[in-house]
Amino acid sequence: MINSFSDILDAAGRNGPRRLAIPAPTAADASLAAAAVAAGLAVPCFVGDAGVIAGLTAATTLREGAYELWEEKDPRRVLGRALIAVRSGAADILLQGGVSAPDFAACLQDREEGLGLKGATVSYVSLYQLRKREKLILITDTFLNNRPTLTEKQQILANALGLARLLGIDTPKAAVLAAIEQVNPGIPSTLDAAILAKMGERRQFGKAMVEGPLDIDCALSREAAGRKGVHSPVTGNVDVYLVPEIDTGHLLAEALVFFGGMRTVGAVLGTARPALLNLPFVTHDNRLTEIALASLIAGKGGGNG
Repeated sequence: MINSFSDILDAAGRNGPRRLAIPAPTAADASLAAAAVAAGLAVPCFVGDAGVIAGLTAATTLREGAYELWEEKDPRRVLGRALIAVRSGAADILLQGGVSAPDFAACLQDREEGLGLKGATVSYVSLYQLRKREKLILITDTFLNNRPTLTEKQQILANALGLARLLGIDTPKAAVLAAIEQVNPGIPSTLDAAILAKMGERRQFGKAMVEGPLDIDCALSREAAGRKGVHSPVTGNVDVYLVPEIDTGHLLAEALVFFGGMRTVGAVLGTARPALLNLPFVTHDNRLTEIALASLIAGKGGGNG
């Protein structure tokens, strides 16, 4: 089982390098690509102006032959060319590169020319390495879905449970978070949580344990849950935390990093091919682990829906 970021790097390293399509790369992207090559994780495929890219690579340890350059001088066509490469299998993973966040998010959702899959919800999961024990936790959705419907939450949870299984967690435990641990018709998130928990009970998520609604203290502590009358094997040992909406998810993701000092990496799920976003709460060093994680996702068949 994969219990740490080091385990992710080791597992991906054994699989060999993946081809990374990087549209309109920045200096940070070139530096990351050089680190990925040195770690045996990647063959970078830069898409954009050849002169600009040559200047960026010259400032790194990358040497000719260690990367590919796909020239595209028209900035309006750079992302499209990278997408074609990834969709066709010429590249395995799409990085955001210098593409704006709105444009990149739109291409992830696009089912015609982007990476979106018919009938799937594209979601973002943040992984954290716990400090006091060898364990990874997954929190979703922390970036892409603002106010997901019950159906979208079902798919977001299924995406995260699939990733948990990929990491070797045979029966992942999921906590569906809400403000309180009781079902209250006045708090819609508690109703969604109760329905998702019932779906889990009826094996609609496959081999998994789903509990909700749970507030944070019940999710984190079996003793606290017991005091509130909640008795579940999920409490105190959660693998996946499903948040009710983006305000909770994004703030929690940032708070764990900036207040809690925890390390994080992220993954886009529910797409035809793995993709990596540039997020401010993921450090440069941890972005290398993100490439390794995307490599593992790519290794299960390309898609991750």
